[in-house]
Amino acid sequence: MLISQRTSQELRKEIGGNLSGLAFQMSDKLDHYMWSRYNEILMLSTLNVLRDYEQVDEAQHLLDELSHDIPSFSWVGLTDAAGNVMASTGEILVGASIAARPVYLEALEKPFIGDVHDAVLLAKLLPNPTGEPLKFVDVSAPLFNDAGEFTGVLAAHLSWRWSMEIRDSVFRSLQGDGSHAIEAFVLSAHDDVVLLGPEAWIGKELPLDGLHERSEIGDWEVQKWPDGKSYLTGFAVGKGYQNYPGLGWRVVVRQPVDVAFAAVNKLVVDIALTGVLLTVIFAGLGWLLAGRVAGPLSRISAAADRLRFGEKAEIPISRGIKDIEVLSSSLRGLVVALTETESQLVRMEDRAHRDKLTGLLNRSALDTNIAASIHRAEELDGGLAFLYLDLDGFKGVNDTLGHAAGDELLRQVGQRLTAAVRGQDLVFRMGGDEFVVILALPERGSLLEAKEIAHRLLVNLRKPYYMAEGGASIGCSIGGALWPEHGRDAELLLRLADEALYESKSNGKNTLTFATPVPAKGK
Repeated sequence: MLISQRTSQELRKEIGGNLSGLAFQMSDKLDHYMWSRYNEILMLSTLNVLRDYEQVDEAQHLLDELSHDIPSFSWVGLTDAAGNVMASTGEILVGASIAARPVYLEALEKPFIGDVHDAVLLAKLLPNPTGEPLKFVDVSAPLFNDAGEFTGVLAAHLSWRWSMEIRDSVFRSLQGDGSHAIEAFVLSAHDDVVLLGPEAWIGKELPLDGLHERSEIGDWEVQKWPDGKSYLTGFAVGKGYQNYPGLGWRVVVRQPVDVAFAAVNKLVVDIALTGVLLTVIFAGLGWLLAGRVAGPLSRISAAADRLRFGEKAEIPISRGIKDIEVLSSSLRGLVVALTETESQLVRMEDRAHRDKLTGLLNRSALDTNIAASIHRAEELDGGLAFLYLDLDGFKGVNDTLGHAAGDELLRQVGQRLTAAVRGQDLVFRMGGDEFVVILALPERGSLLEAKEIAHRLLVNLRKPYYMAEGGASIGCSIGGALWPEHGRDAELLLRLADEALYESKSNGKNTLTFATPVPAKGK
């Protein structure tokens, strides 16, 4: 019949892929955040002020500034070679020994990253307005003087609350009024214990079939959970980023299967009922009227066959025989209804490829659209620029004006990006405050044109934003890579653009950085 090649099974696969994509996005953000904090500790460990016992006052001032600038560092301490705390944020534990704690013991020779754990020495010393048990992630590095002698450890406890902010930023635009009922779980790599998730699951092991195998390949499936209910479940695992080795956290995202597939199931039922009705009408009327109306029915049947094979055709209206006239009119109405059903499937596919908040293309639409863009560039002997954007200062808007204002700002960002590019360019929202822009260039190596457009984006995004809750200004950091100069593989180019983005962040934010060409093998 007149049904799109996008079958209900394929739509289910697409919805499942979107959910596993969310799990990957959250895993990726967790690793990037830890990478930033890990490298901040490594950088600080090279400063002379922290390696010299005679500069304790300067070290104390530096640690207090670090805690103020990056509140996720709940506690940072500087020890001597014996593990005694000489300086720390807020001077907490100064004079005490942490020689028996892993954050010191594991960092005597090389940097250490410890998994999520309950606070021990600091449980009653740090402010805790929520009253919930404090949980930390450890990051520490050994200190050596110019002679290469071990002088102590720079030890840090990261508050685990930052993981909740990352989860909320990834799922905020999807949750809306809560009707999507999507939940995320972060699991320890050692024992599959829930580190982040619904309160009832915290600290408990999550027993799911194929958890390790599916998270390694970023898969999804419908699974029956311990509560006896079936959920569409997406999997991912953190594998680190650049020099940050990662802690192997597994991310599981679930959605009740009846919610995830509700729209698809309804369309399938409607199409099946319509098909049954059409079959009954053909069979019954064919038996009753075969002798008198063979000719008109033959023409109707021929038109139906053409429709079945995907051709454009209309059911002919046969006049002169009242029953056949009614039949042909009814069948034409049914075909119109089926055509509308197909249109609903097409619209549903389009919605699956659109970001709910901004209306931009989303992560699930990335592969198909990039492949098409590369194909067009090859045919026209042109080039492409991959731009990875991350807003600077967006979290401050959420914190001061509220999430509703933050959502409105993201919508305005999407409008400004769309207005600043050309008709042949593509704009995607990857989630949170990250965007990707694919620029179609007239010829290969058009770095100057790509930079001009990227700078135009920076200028437009810096202009003030006005929401009902108040005005705000933000910046934007951009990383870029060129096809085919920096590579021909889309995944490689996105990674290079992402790395260039983080170089822009490291260089003071609100700027543009392009990747350097990848050297050819053998050269």
